[in-house]
Amino acid sequence: MGHIKKLKCLVCGSEYNENEVMYTCPKCGDEGLLEVEYDYEAIKKEFTKEYLQNNKMYNLWRYLPILPINDPSKIGPLQVGFTPLYPVERIRADLGVSNLYIKDDGRNPTASLKDRASAIVTAKARELGLNEITCASTGNAASSLAGATASTGLKSYIFVPKTAPVAKLTQLLVFGATVFAVNGTYDEAFELSIKATKEFGWYNRNTGFNPYTVEGKKTVALEIAEQLNFDVPDYVFVSVGDGNIISGVYKGFFDLLNLGFIEKMPTLVPVQAEGCAPVVDAVNGDGIIRPVTPNTIADSISVGIPRSGIMAVKYIKETKGFGIKVSDEEILSAIKYLGTMSGVFGEPAASTSFAGYLKALKEGLVKKDDKVVVIITGNGLKDIASAMKSVKEPIYIDPTIEDVKKKLNEII
Repeated sequence: MGHIKKLKCLVCGSEYNENEVMYTCPKCGDEGLLEVEYDYEAIKKEFTKEYLQNNKMYNLWRYLPILPINDPSKIGPLQVGFTPLYPVERIRADLGVSNLYIKDDGRNPTASLKDRASAIVTAKARELGLNEITCASTGNAASSLAGATASTGLKSYIFVPKTAPVAKLTQLLVFGATVFAVNGTYDEAFELSIKATKEFGWYNRNTGFNPYTVEGKKTVALEIAEQLNFDVPDYVFVSVGDGNIISGVYKGFFDLLNLGFIEKMPTLVPVQAEGCAPVVDAVNGDGIIRPVTPNTIADSISVGIPRSGIMAVKYIKETKGFGIKVSDEEILSAIKYLGTMSGVFGEPAASTSFAGYLKALKEGLVKKDDKVVVIITGNGLKDIASAMKSVKEPIYIDPTIEDVKKKLNEII
């Protein structure tokens, strides 16, 4: 059984039982994001380091005692989570740093961190006896939901901007989702999905709306802590769009702190593109989220109205975090450098976090001996067209060894 103590509104502080409210605070409307609070004393009796040592389930469900699922039989079959944490020795040597790690969450079933949230939400829908789920997405959340529903026999209805990368649209269609390509922005698709939820009674997965998406995404932090033997990093760099992933990262470490697994919180560093940085501007400024018109190659974080922005800013500030903005050119450069030096292929949004780390290191915002984890949230195959902008074209040759020698001489 789950150990949820209450759901608490981030805006007005109202508290609810978990079965009392499905999405946001009734008093505050869509602005009233709900935080999930747990009974840590009850969890401590079951969830210990010994529990983890004896647990051979190497996916996000190894953390079931601190997840909001009451009926384990509703868990889906996809292998989500426990993605690799690489020490990236070649990058360390090249940059002269000693404690850098890359968390490659592009290794999840549909190639993004969003699988973590979809696994939780799909299980929750099955607990509630709901068979149809909807969401709005720039692509990754949608494909993760479509994959999760396909594996469990549920139906998914997806709203995406028609500009979403072809690879992400293809995933949706292959997984059997009903896809609505909206002639508009992500923010317009989001509003439309909320209206559809009310009109048709579909369960809604949207970040910044469904309180359990944060609970799924927090498992990336639980894994990072466990993979580092609970020696918490000094900094965690996270690409930010809606603000939901970085909120989850905070929540994971917060849970472990309250359970006595760790002794401190890491400093969270949100990274956004210069053409769409409402969360970074709020963190570095007066804390107020101001909508912007997105203009960036990083489609997965191209969010002008960050739905979890209030939560993200609050959590980042509690860790004394600071924000970094990077250009599209820096993002493309980071894709190439990360791939060439580590073998990790990140899509533009995912590589934004690494671009932010490189910039912070250059500007002296982090030291070379700081323990740093950079989360890569999605695989580069999600957006090949953008990735190709970061590299040179192949060398075209005739099928002869002589032509190989000729071209080699030209490039040496």
